[in-house]
Amino acid sequence: MLEELAPQWQAAHESALRERHRGDRRRAAGAGRKQQLVFTNRVVVTLVHLRLGLPHAALPELFEVDRSTVSGAIRKVRPLLGARGFAVPDRPGVRLHTVEDLFAYADAEGVDLRIDGTEVQVRRPGAGRPGLKAFVSGKKRQNTIKTTAFSHARGRTLFSGVVRLGCMHDQTAVRTEGIAEQLRQYPKVMVEVDEGYRGLTNECPDQVSAPPQKPKADAPLGEHHAWHERRRRQSSQRICVEHTNAEHKQ
Repeated sequence: MLEELAPQWQAAHESALRERHRGDRRRAAGAGRKQQLVFTNRVVVTLVHLRLGLPHAALPELFEVDRSTVSGAIRKVRPLLGARGFAVPDRPGVRLHTVEDLFAYADAEGVDLRIDGTEVQVRRPGAGRPGLKAFVSGKKRQNTIKTTAFSHARGRTLFSGVVRLGCMHDQTAVRTEGIAEQLRQYPKVMVEVDEGYRGLTNECPDQVSAPPQKPKADAPLGEHHAWHERRRRQSSQRICVEHTNAEHKQ
C-alpha cells in the first residue's frame, strides 16, 4: 500500500505547493521546514483513525505531534485511500471504484443493496464565494456536504464516494448519480431505501423497497397497526446502512 500511495501523495503535495506559490519549486527538494510526520506515519495515523475510530484529539498523543498535524495528515491521505476503491468481501484483489462497478458486482453475486444519504457539517464558506447557499442543507439548516452510502445486508460498506453539496435532495442525487439507470440496467438487483428515495421506488417498484406510506388520519385503526408493523420490518432490514453512515461520521 505504501509503495502504491507514495507517488500519488508526493504528486498531490507538489501540486499543492505549486498552486500555493503560484509557480514551480524555487528550492531543492528536502529544503525548508521538515514534516513532523513522515509519509509512513501519516498513512498509519489515517488507518488507525478509520479502523478504530479514534478521534483526532487522541491520536497526537501517540505520535507526539499537534492535533492540527494529525488532522492535516488524515485529510490528505484519506482521499488517496478512497481512490483505491472499496474491497469486496471474500474477493481478494477485487475493488469497487464506481457506482457501475457496485451494481455489476451486486448483480453477479446476488447481493441486496441498502442505500442511504448522510450529511456532515462543514465550515461556512467565506463571504462572497460563488454558490455560497449551495452548502445549506434544507434538513439540518446548516452548511453540510452529503454522501450516498451503499452497504449489503450485514452492514459492510460496499461503496461510498458520491459526494454532493448540502442543498441537493436525495432524490435529485439519484438522477445525477445514475442510480436509476443502473437499476434499469440490472433488473435483478434489489434495494432497500428510506423515505427520501420515494421517487426511486415509484420508478422501479419491483426492485426498490421504501417505507410504506402512512395511512390517512381517518383510516381504520387496523390499517394504522398494519402500517406500523410493515414500517418496523422495513426499518429492521435497512438499519445496517445507518450503522455504515455512523462509521463515516466518526
